[in-house]
Amino acid sequence: MTLLQTLAIASWALCVAGFAAYAASVAQEITYVTLADGRKTERRLPLVFRLLLPFAANFRPWLARPAFAARVAAVDRMLVSAGMEGLLSGAEFMALKFLVPIAVGGGWALLVLVLSSLLPGSFLTHLRLPLMVLGFAYGYLIPMSWLRRTLKRRHLEIMKALPFVLDLLTLSVEAGMDFMGALQRNCARRRLDPLNEELIRMMREIQVGTPRRVALRNLSARVGQSDLTAVAHALVQADELGVSIGSILRIQAEQMRDRRFDRAEKQANEAPVKMLGPLMLCIFPAVFVILLGPLVLQAARSLF
Repeated sequence: MTLLQTLAIASWALCVAGFAAYAASVAQEITYVTLADGRKTERRLPLVFRLLLPFAANFRPWLARPAFAARVAAVDRMLVSAGMEGLLSGAEFMALKFLVPIAVGGGWALLVLVLSSLLPGSFLTHLRLPLMVLGFAYGYLIPMSWLRRTLKRRHLEIMKALPFVLDLLTLSVEAGMDFMGALQRNCARRRLDPLNEELIRMMREIQVGTPRRVALRNLSARVGQSDLTAVAHALVQADELGVSIGSILRIQAEQMRDRRFDRAEKQANEAPVKMLGPLMLCIFPAVFVILLGPLVLQAARSLF
């Protein structure tokens, strides 16, 4: 081994060790978002996002162009709905959509090249280019799939908690408390879940002087969950028409329970269809082998 090869190997080893140390330090960091009442709650970003976020500022002048304004605004709304406001901006997320494919696809391409050089004549040699393209395509899909998953999970938690919260608000209002008092009591005594976070923000907006109907509209636009939007619109109409808040809350609570029951019934009806694929692919072949396997073996012995 020549001196040049030794220096190259040592340089690569130092680079790998430095990157591993950097990744380990970033992985140990805990990221928070600040709620409307000043409390901090933990939010987890994927490790690849945290590794690449320091480089996102290099894309800021390019993403500030008018051509990207609509897309950045749409991503900003999705991040706010997903509870990532203050932790990740729309411009940073758009920059990650360029950085993640470069990092993930580049690492995958390097791995494919190394394996194809170590295993000449294997299938990696013939499929080298398609595999490299597949790595870049997968890296491009990672950011948006993560955001959609996070948003769907948050909306699901809000949907599950909403009927119970409406029942508590209904009981408090019908017992003689005003809506703000019932809301404040509910937020103070319940655990900090996504719905409670949004209700705390709405309550703070009302406390600083925002009209209740405007705060409800802001809640609906910020979260973008269909059940919560229906409740907010019903409360806005009740506020505009002077209808009793207690009766509206009771009606909405009953409707939310009916919707939850309908969703559960729909999922139960879809279960046999979803089980058909695993049944055909796994269970039927196993039964076929168990029942007909001995007969096939016996026929093969008699023939040969």
